[in-house]
Amino acid sequence: AFKKKLGNRPIKFGTYTYGNVEQDKAAILLAQQKQKPVTLETKVHGKRVLKSFIPIQNPKMEPYVIGVVLDYSVISSVVHEQLANYLTTSLLLLALFLLCSYILSGFITRPIQAILAKVNDVARGKFEPPLSVTSRDELGQLALRINAMTSHLMQRTNRLKQTLEENRAVKEHLESVINGTSDAIHTLDMEGRITSTNRAFEELYGWSATEVIGNMPYLVPATALKQEEERLDALRNGAVLPPIETVRLKRDGSLVEVSVSTSIIRDEEGYPHSFIHVSRDMTERNRMEELLRRSEKLTTVGQLAAGVAHEIRNPLTTLKGFLQLQQEKELLVPLHVELMLSELERINLIVSEFLILAKPQAVHFQEKDLRYILGDVVSLLDSQAHLHDIQFSTKFSEQPATVHCEENQLKQVFINIVKNAIEAMPEGGVISMELWNSVDCVFIVIKDQGEGIPEDVLPKLGEPFFTNKESGTGLGLMISQRIIQAHKGHLEIQSEVGRGTTVMIKLPAAGGVTPWLNIKDERSEEQREN
Repeated sequence: AFKKKLGNRPIKFGTYTYGNVEQDKAAILLAQQKQKPVTLETKVHGKRVLKSFIPIQNPKMEPYVIGVVLDYSVISSVVHEQLANYLTTSLLLLALFLLCSYILSGFITRPIQAILAKVNDVARGKFEPPLSVTSRDELGQLALRINAMTSHLMQRTNRLKQTLEENRAVKEHLESVINGTSDAIHTLDMEGRITSTNRAFEELYGWSATEVIGNMPYLVPATALKQEEERLDALRNGAVLPPIETVRLKRDGSLVEVSVSTSIIRDEEGYPHSFIHVSRDMTERNRMEELLRRSEKLTTVGQLAAGVAHEIRNPLTTLKGFLQLQQEKELLVPLHVELMLSELERINLIVSEFLILAKPQAVHFQEKDLRYILGDVVSLLDSQAHLHDIQFSTKFSEQPATVHCEENQLKQVFINIVKNAIEAMPEGGVISMELWNSVDCVFIVIKDQGEGIPEDVLPKLGEPFFTNKESGTGLGLMISQRIIQAHKGHLEIQSEVGRGTTVMIKLPAAGGVTPWLNIKDERSEEQREN
């Protein structure tokens, strides 16, 4: 009834002022063509609006399009409100996700963090406590291996600490021993610079450690420089050298007699790294030995006094007889004068040789022929030998037997040996003396026909104050050995009870090794007398 009443007449609702008519027509046609809603955004009366054109298909009616105009601000507020709701919900869900992720990640990474913390503790040297293992997965196995590794490291570290403590204690002990010893010790690098010293070095040479470490002080005098270089070269080549008695310079320029022992220090690969020198002040010992030699000389003088008196009495008797004869005849016979002068010369020679033993002598090495030295000894002791019905048998080389020596000291050695041989032959006999020389050595053999020396006594010969004589000092043989050693020689004694004693002496020939005492010759006369 309503339709019929209205019919197909258009109903006018009012004036259309809600947009662009042409634009709307185009949108309507597009919606009819596509049969899909078409939406436009435009402005109506200055406001943003949305126009939607919705095609309607109805078989009973003609197709038509419904236009819907919506205020954009209302839609926007609803959209913004919905968007805010969505955003809030998303943020809440994100926070919840992060919280759950953090809790889950903490649960997963807690063993890794514990392992990392343990590794950092081990790196700082803290090995306790061990990791707590609660699972048997890969992280649990890793924690077990880290605990085992930490245990081994702790054991090794404890051993290293113990070794370090022992080394520190040994080092302190060695330093105290080195600084407490009376021997001067200093080390040199391969360029000759001093790297370390001890307290005795400062006291002996006068240099402080701060003054010499890293420097090359002048310790070796020019007279001993060549010998020192030869010793260092021999040590570099692997030789092992005994101590040598020589001289060194002190800070004030004075000389000091020392016994120097030098060794080479090599690195792990066997290459020479440095030298260590141990110096011992020999001034007092040498002075004491000189006093002992003088004491032995005085003892020898006393024992030789009877023989010398007998030797001098014979020429004096001759002189007295000739003088009485000339006094009675009141006539000067030239032949008698010549004989008297000869006897006086003989007395002078005997007294001179006798004074050699008692008079202090400066140490002065010279090249001497041992044949003449032994001849002088035989001349001096010949009269004492005759008193004991002893003869000398000499067999000397025809070639010169020249050695670098201190003549008076060697005479003292030969006198001591021959005197011992005379005392060992109370029934008389023959003392044979042989001398021969080789390319670089001179050999002297003195053999007696005395009682011999028991086998158990032989090793004790040369010890101070060891003697089997009632009036002996026990110093003669010791001093003789020291003198031969100072001449770079060797003294050997062989004996058999009932068959006599043989003393063999070997000395380097002149031109060979120079005795160390020759270096002391460079001292002034005043130093030698002191």
